[in-house]
Amino acid sequence: TGAVLPSTAEEPSAVDGSTGVPQKDGATMDDVTLVAYRDENDMPGIVELIEKDLSEPYSIFTYRYFINNWPELSFLAMREKRCVGAIVCKLDVHRCRNTYRGYIAMLAVDKELRGRGIGSKLVRLSLERMRTMGADECVLETEVTNQGALVLYRSIGFVKEKRLHKYYLNGNDAFRLKFLFRLPDGFEQGLGCLGPPAGDGVDEAQHEADEVAEGAEGRGSAEEAAAARS
Repeated sequence: TGAVLPSTAEEPSAVDGSTGVPQKDGATMDDVTLVAYRDENDMPGIVELIEKDLSEPYSIFTYRYFINNWPELSFLAMREKRCVGAIVCKLDVHRCRNTYRGYIAMLAVDKELRGRGIGSKLVRLSLERMRTMGADECVLETEVTNQGALVLYRSIGFVKEKRLHKYYLNGNDAFRLKFLFRLPDGFEQGLGCLGPPAGDGVDEAQHEADEVAEGAEGRGSAEEAAAARS
């Protein structure tokens, strides 16, 4: 979400104890269908939905970077042939930790349909796909003030990894949240959720550069990401 537009996650009013999915009284998904991204014809609906909640629109190249490289990690919620929910993710090797890391870049749900568990189901669907692809972990960022998103992600199993100061263009801080598919190597030896560094010359400075670059990609700045990695 995940940038993350996980900032658009629906605000929960109650939690279904059996599933952990935020729900509103009487709300269902009976008329909403979750589908995998198919082709370029799905792109306009995703862009239109996500840009409703952005103060500064993403470039079309940002959407294409994620969706064209990882089409199997993009899903839509459809209602009467209209896109009312979308999630866009990626999955690649996190060099500094040698882990296969998923990243939720964008998550949005139509304002009129929030509270029906659509956002939660999109996230869970994406995580399950990442699991089948061999992911070790998944991360995202969301504003520290976005209690609705924080409750949503906590109910799914995400935990706070770090606070990123002035992460967003509006000057707000973000929390980086992490979901672990398995405990990393070294966890039992007290190395925590990060696990041991990958080594082979990858130092802490490079680790920080990769963190900045990943955040830049999530916020839609390909140029900033390339500069951070150079």
